[in-house]
Amino acid sequence: MSEGSASEREVQDAAAEARLRALSSPLRLRVLRLCAFESRTNKELAELLGVNPGTMLHHVRTLVQTEFLVAEPERAGGRGAREVPYRATGLSWRTPMKDQNRVLVETFLQQIDGLAEDEMDTVWLGLRLNAEHKAELDERLSRLVTEFKERGPDEDGTAYSLFAAVHVDRNPPRGTSGL
Repeated sequence: MSEGSASEREVQDAAAEARLRALSSPLRLRVLRLCAFESRTNKELAELLGVNPGTMLHHVRTLVQTEFLVAEPERAGGRGAREVPYRATGLSWRTPMKDQNRVLVETFLQQIDGLAEDEMDTVWLGLRLNAEHKAELDERLSRLVTEFKERGPDEDGTAYSLFAAVHVDRNPPRGTSGL
């Protein structure tokens, strides 16, 4: 094994670890969502998420350094100040996350905080599936979500967020196992 390849592997490992850390923050995931369909400046992101602009700049820089956000050409702001808009690259869609389920649930809870009852549709049901049917459900849900993601945004569309979770029932009916 050459020294160059070991060094290259270390750089790749460090980049992968930095990406894992970047995606461990619900706030950064919300930034990526806000920048998915339109470019946003640090100031716009801070206002939308109710965060100090200095704090937001730290998060934006982290996302740029890990290639989850890309800076677009500068533009003049309302008072002629220099603004840099940022756009999500889509890399997060293809990047595994550490503690993914917990981070996504926390992000989801932050996203829905304050929504009116009529601003959200939910479904929760119990299923009893063998391993084959559970694998089929997982595969079909993944295909469906990926299909809609790859279509891209509808120009005349309304922005929606989708969150779904399939989990072992901790309170199964008597005489059955949730596992």
